[in-house]
Amino acid sequence: MNTFELAILVWLGSLVAGLLGSLTGLGGGIVITPLLALAFGVDLHYAMGASLVSVIATSSGAAAAYVKEGFTNMRIGMFLEVATTVGAVVGATMATRLPASRIAIIFGIVLLYSAYASSRTISAHAAAPPDRIAKLLRLDSQYPSVEGPKAYHVRGVPAGFSLMFVAGTLSGLLGIGSGALKVIAMDQAMHVPFKVSTTTSNFMIGVTAAASAGVYLERGYIDPGLAMPVMLGVLLGSLMGARLLPKTRTARLRTLFAVVVAALAVEMIYHGMTGRI
Repeated sequence: MNTFELAILVWLGSLVAGLLGSLTGLGGGIVITPLLALAFGVDLHYAMGASLVSVIATSSGAAAAYVKEGFTNMRIGMFLEVATTVGAVVGATMATRLPASRIAIIFGIVLLYSAYASSRTISAHAAAPPDRIAKLLRLDSQYPSVEGPKAYHVRGVPAGFSLMFVAGTLSGLLGIGSGALKVIAMDQAMHVPFKVSTTTSNFMIGVTAAASAGVYLERGYIDPGLAMPVMLGVLLGSLMGARLLPKTRTARLRTLFAVVVAALAVEMIYHGMTGRI
């Protein structure tokens, strides 16, 4: 296989990852890192560096469309990014000091959690008043639906803020957007509607990844030759996902995504425990 053929395969895999990441709010990085490390034999640290670039591309591609369509809650995203960016720098610093085998095992565990989170059925939240912090920060908003604009209240801001620091740390440590934890934090802890959670997660993951990418770039773990096809593939996939989301029922897609991610998780844990990565 020559360099051009390898770049095409990486681009195709990245396109699928970007599409799935955009539709589920998990970010393409959750698939890119194990794909590069397991299928193409890329060093894990370089795979995570390319993954961070792809996460920024996913967010850049999908976030603009979601904001234009009125799904993304900008106030929630900007407020919670204070916690995720601090966590991202902490996680990225840890990643440069840990051996690849340990990171692979941690990554596998996070993948398993992501598979579980992705396969869950998210129920609609009952109408409830906002908490004091949400009211002070004016986090309440509305989103478009087939019946017209739907208003919602935000609750559990302190719990959501704390979980975002953990999500940011995982993002920097593993080179992912940690969108699964962000979506769960907003949906379960803060009672934000699912489509708003996924779109706001897509907006946030790029900022989080950019914070930790600087550390990877300084350590030389971002290879332009690898990052370029990954970025182009994920960017196109994320734009496709942004167009499909308003018309798509994501239940089956999320179940399929969960199965794929769970299989990747088992592979990552096995390779990490046997020292093959």
